[in-house]
Amino acid sequence: MSQTHISEDHSHGSVKSYLIGFALSVVLTAIPFWAVMTHQFDKSTTLGVVLVLAITQIVVHLKYFLHLDFSTEGKLSTFSFLFTAMIIIMVVGLSVWIIYAANALMM
Repeated sequence: MSQTHISEDHSHGSVKSYLIGFALSVVLTAIPFWAVMTHQFDKSTTLGVVLVLAITQIVVHLKYFLHLDFSTEGKLSTFSFLFTAMIIIMVVGLSVWIIYAANALMM
């Protein structure tokens, strides 16, 4: 008789955490969609709602779908992601800065 051992890998989420993440993502998408489509707020308030909920949705995706956290097991993944995000932001930001500076010098 062979026994199969199912190892519990805590780096992946449970069905419950995926469903919570999905539900939060749907809500965080529906609210800005509603705000934009119904014109309930003025433009600056609508923009603020969209930006705040977009940042909130990024955090939800990082926690529930990418499983990034600051627990002992997840610190390496989280810091790797943050370092990669910092490099990408620097590359894009500096590229835009260089393009605008070159444009200003040519005018």
